[in-house]
Amino acid sequence: MIGIDDVARAVGVSPATVSRALSGRGPVSEATRQQVLEAARELGYVVSSNASGLASGRTRAVGVIVPFLNRWFYAQVLEAAQNALLAAGYDLTLYNLGGGVDTRRSVFEQFLFRQRVDGLIAISLEVTTEEVRRLHEIGKPIVCVGGPIPGLRTLSIDDIEISRIATDHLTALGHRRIAHIAGGGGGYDFHLPLNRRVGYELALRNAGIEPDPGLVEPADFTIAGGHAVAARFLADPERRPTAIFAASDEMAIGAILAAREIGLRVPEDLSVVGIDDHELAPFFGLTTVAQYPGNQGARAVELLLSELGRDAAPSEDGEGNEPLGFDLVIRSTTAAPPA
Repeated sequence: MIGIDDVARAVGVSPATVSRALSGRGPVSEATRQQVLEAARELGYVVSSNASGLASGRTRAVGVIVPFLNRWFYAQVLEAAQNALLAAGYDLTLYNLGGGVDTRRSVFEQFLFRQRVDGLIAISLEVTTEEVRRLHEIGKPIVCVGGPIPGLRTLSIDDIEISRIATDHLTALGHRRIAHIAGGGGGYDFHLPLNRRVGYELALRNAGIEPDPGLVEPADFTIAGGHAVAARFLADPERRPTAIFAASDEMAIGAILAAREIGLRVPEDLSVVGIDDHELAPFFGLTTVAQYPGNQGARAVELLLSELGRDAAPSEDGEGNEPLGFDLVIRSTTAAPPA
């Protein structure tokens, strides 16, 4: 069996240098690291995770906690995080809380304390004070996507601001009767649905428009949910809005489909705006606010690996909040309202 000594002899360096090059920890020049990696590949040497873990106290695995998996946004964050972890030589251990209250309790009270991961990334979880305390008890670096969360390092989107920008775009075009397909909860945390409604109403008031509660209805962040709500908004020609702002692109796409079914043209008869920049958005010409979920996952891994590289115990005070970027992307689903 090929061992670390064989790789060291092939390159002409010490076994300790090979170990540092393969683990990514410790001073090794880039040229030497590449030589070691090439020799390891040619010889078929594979690092023993058990031996490496015993020697370093590390598992070379990172735990990622998600509310559920069957949403485009979470899949995008997760895929980018996994790619970044694999590139750094780490495995990903997934904790999916989609099973409900009992699953969540098991994860926070049992699984995370089995010490099978070196650090944690939590995606869009509004953790309780007790859960924050338990996360600190694990003694592992933690980065949260979404928030901010007092006491934990977080990356967060300003949901009020992105909703305000989306609605501002519609009022600037001259729309006065703007409906909002709001989020309906269903596992989404950080008061995301509420914050996006706040941004929508703020933009209306800034434009001198008093929000109409009858033009706001929640859905479940799916195409089907957005379709159902939009169909109700559009059913009465006398009260029909000239524009719809949906709290996600999937719901916005549902609104576009509902409009088409009753013969309305988008954007001539109805303008539609979403949030996300979903992979389907360009195909529908959807105007949206891009929030780059892949960048969020990659950045979370970057921050976590930086903490692991410092070998520093996480602070009870956390590391603060880092705002995430977003952009209004104007396509072909928005225009001035019909005369």
